[in-house]
Amino acid sequence: MSSLNWYKYSSPATFYGLAGKMIPWFYGAAALFCVAGLYIGLFLAPTDFQQSEAYRIIFIHVPAAWMSMFIYVVMAFWAALGLAFNTRLSFMMASALAPTGAMLTFVSLWTGALWGKPTWGAWWVWDARLTSELILFFLYLGFMALQAAIDDPRRADRAGALIALVGVVNVPIIYFSVRWWNTLHQGASVSMTKAPSMASIMLVGMLVMALAAWMYAIAAALSRARSIILEREKNSQWVAQMVEAEA
Repeated sequence: MSSLNWYKYSSPATFYGLAGKMIPWFYGAAALFCVAGLYIGLFLAPTDFQQSEAYRIIFIHVPAAWMSMFIYVVMAFWAALGLAFNTRLSFMMASALAPTGAMLTFVSLWTGALWGKPTWGAWWVWDARLTSELILFFLYLGFMALQAAIDDPRRADRAGALIALVGVVNVPIIYFSVRWWNTLHQGASVSMTKAPSMASIMLVGMLVMALAAWMYAIAAALSRARSIILEREKNSQWVAQMVEAEA
């Protein structure tokens, strides 16, 4: 049996159909993981002896913060592929990821403020991690605003790609800020080099919610990529044939 030629999916026409088949599965997985994660976090996880019930916002805050950084790295990766190989689909994927990344960054900042009020006594402090996360939010907005301001899609793609590549340096700053500076923000609860500093059931709930955020981000990006493909390929023959067949 001949091996599958994955290169054919770099064509927007082929990728459009593949994405349409994948989206329901990822949305379904996101819903299942979200229900399971919230059940673990709200009903099975014990009350924290220091922060009482207020800590439970961690099951939303931490997955959103993780995904806000991860999506930006993936967005920069697609932008780099687009610049290196001049592939249209790479630029489209970078554009499709940005709104979801911006939304999760906002959720991270908002839930962090809700968590910070009972913990620190303030909605916001100019802490190193909070400030660098806010910069990440502005980078997402700047990426989308710059692309929207340029009429030529090719020029918009390249301009946005430059912002994505320059801004990716902020991601390690966010991650290592609690190590590099003396900050109010607590250190990492999960580390590759040491045991987690939380009960196992809390960790399971947080990881399940992270999977939910991951599945949702993929589904949302694929949905948006299909819309971008239709918008940019609206005058192509394959779109006309698809519309005619559906009609």
